Amino acid sequence: MDERDATDGGDVVQAFVRGLAVIRCFDAQNRSLTLSDVARRADVTRAAAGRFLRTLEALGYVRSDGRMFTLTPRVLELGFSYLSASTLPDVIQPHLEALSRATDESASAAVLDGADIVYIARVPLRRIMSVGITVGTRFPAAATSMGRVLLAHAEPRVVDAVLAAPLPARTPQTITDPAALRAELERVRERGWALVDGELEPGLTSLAVPVRGRDGAVAAAVNVSMSSGRHSRETVVERFVPTMIREAAAMQADLRLL
Repeated sequence: MDERDATDGGDVVQAFVRGLAVIRCFDAQNRSLTLSDVARRADVTRAAAGRFLRTLEALGYVRSDGRMFTLTPRVLELGFSYLSASTLPDVIQPHLEALSRATDESASAAVLDGADIVYIARVPLRRIMSVGITVGTRFPAAATSMGRVLLAHAEPRVVDAVLAAPLPARTPQTITDPAALRAELERVRERGWALVDGELEPGLTSLAVPVRGRDGAVAAAVNVSMSSGRHSRETVVERFVPTMIREAAAMQADLRLL
């Protein structure tokens, strides 16, 4: 669903919506931006972008050297409220550590946010991507193993919205055909896990399974990620999948106790 479609109600403060869009302009690939960059990425005028940036700078969320604008660590406060109020990362973290030890690979957990996944917990074992991944990192759900697990169990309207928009080609291997991706999501739902090799970044393989909440609905996804070719597909499927399913079941048991 387009953000503008979701914010056209009479009770929505459009200035606040655009202000958040300015904050979201910054990411791992765009840590510093000019005024023109922000205006273009947030789809606002240069004058509006300047007002938002000056306001954020006055509040301590943005710093500027006169030309380039950068987020400050204070912006983490905006996500801390969610993390501090959510028990999900606390429950998942020790199980991710156990999963990482069992597979000797990095392990992560993410939730679905629109067409993206957002990392909520992570145990990095080795650097295997060109960009750093931390809590709060976002990737296109369609090109990731955790995203496909989450989309496979999402409401049809959510899946339809993702497939209606252009699917980003992160690499030449990325599935960008909506029909092909829908078929892949069906397979993921049937078998209970997703394997993505070289679609998010060349040389990266990722395996993910769902984690269900107390109501039985899929609340998050967990994965292990590794360098492509480090393990055979048979090893990944026959050894890692059962290990991940067992750890996901342990997470779910802990979530039911809350």
